Amino acid sequence: MLASEIKADLTKTYGVKYGSGENDSGCPAVQVAILTHRINELKEHFGKHIHDYHSNRGLLKMIGSRKSLLKYLQRKDMDKYKGLIADLGLRK
Repeated sequence: MLASEIKADLTKTYGVKYGSGENDSGCPAVQVAILTHRINELKEHFGKHIHDYHSNRGLLKMIGSRKSLLKYLQRKDMDKYKGLIADLGLRK
């Protein structure tokens, strides 16, 4: 579960940079940042619990959601997309 302080920090950071304000948690860039943080936390979990298949399904659903949000952002605004990819350290 994502702590509310971390989520507020991500919303403030990426909302100001890519959204309309520091409380804009609905913009795609903020949603991608939150999903990326949750995915990275689950990666650490799978290092210890290799056979946790139920959480693996949730991880794959989060990856799919992030992929579709990134595709949407790429179609709408390529500059924001490239900046977000660079900031989050994603492979594209």
